[in-house]
Amino acid sequence: MTTHIPASASASAFAIVAALVLSAAAPAAFAQATPAKKPAAAKVAKKAPAKVAAEPPPPAPAGPEQIDAAERVYYGVYECEFKQTVNIVASPKFPSYVDVKHDKAEYLMKPVLSSTGAVRLEDVRGEMLMVQVSSKSMVLNVKTGHRVVDDCISPKQRELTEAAKAAASAGSATGSAAPAMATMAPALPTK
Repeated sequence: MTTHIPASASASAFAIVAALVLSAAAPAAFAQATPAKKPAAAKVAKKAPAKVAAEPPPPAPAGPEQIDAAERVYYGVYECEFKQTVNIVASPKFPSYVDVKHDKAEYLMKPVLSSTGAVRLEDVRGEMLMVQVSSKSMVLNVKTGHRVVDDCISPKQRELTEAAKAAASAGSATGSAAPAMATMAPALPTK
C-alpha cells in the first residue's frame, strides 16, 4: 500500500531540506570565497603580577662555633678552573654568615668547621656547599650531586700554598719535609 503525498507537501518538504543544507553549507562556502582577514586584536587581559619568591626566614643567630668558623673563612675573589670566579664576602645583614657569589647566583651560607679542619660553607636553603681546605676550594650542588666549580684559590690560599712550597724546598735542602706539612695544615680550634 502506497501513500500518496500531495505535490505541494513534497515541494515544501524539499524546500525545507534544501534550505537547511544551504544554510549549513553557506558559511563554509562564504569563508572560502572571501580573502582571509587578520583576526581582530584580542583584548589583552591584565596579567597578574609575577609571584615574587618568598624571602626565606632569617637564619638562626650564630653560635660560638659558627663565629669561630667564620673567622677561618678565606674571603675575597677566588680564581677557579675554566676562568670562573667565586666571590666571598661577610654578609652585611647576618653576622658570621657569608655571601657567596658565582656567575649570576648569590647564596647566603653558614660557615661550619669540620673535624678535619676544612671549612664548609653551607647554603641556608640547602642547595649549595662550598668546601675550603688550605690549598683549594670547590662549590658543590648538593641537590644534584655535582661540582659546580673546582680548583678555586683565594689570595690567602695562594699565599699558603706558596709558603708551603718554599718551606718544602727549604726542608728538602736540610732533609726534612716537616716544616712544609706544618705550614699546610689548618689550625684546629683548641678546647
